[in-house]
Amino acid sequence: QVQLVESGGGLVQAGGSLRLSCAASARTFSTYSMGWFRQAPGKEREFVAAISWNRGSTYYADSVKGRFTMSRDNAKNTVDLYMNRLKPEDTAVYYCAATTRYDLGHAYAYDYWGQGTQVTVSS
Repeated sequence: QVQLVESGGGLVQAGGSLRLSCAASARTFSTYSMGWFRQAPGKEREFVAAISWNRGSTYYADSVKGRFTMSRDNAKNTVDLYMNRLKPEDTAVYYCAATTRYDLGHAYAYDYWGQGTQVTVSS
């Protein structure tokens, strides 16, 4: 069982930056690939970014590529999402997720989810 707790959401103006963090309870955190997803009102949950458990390879949605950066710290059991040049369309609840599978770009591949943290970008 893995418990995930996100933090760092808030209100920011367009063009600004935020850092989201996700703390995991698993003692075997380093064996989990991690992902960030987001869900805006009236829309489906969508993939944002992921980082693999073994090589730390990162993957990004086209909509955030070049603006967002994901990293992990296995010693602290945390993953971070650095969000720069934020746009109003980035407004959503952001979720951290963990998986031992390989299809990191899809929500169905993830077994554990956090409660989410709200990010609001004003224009």
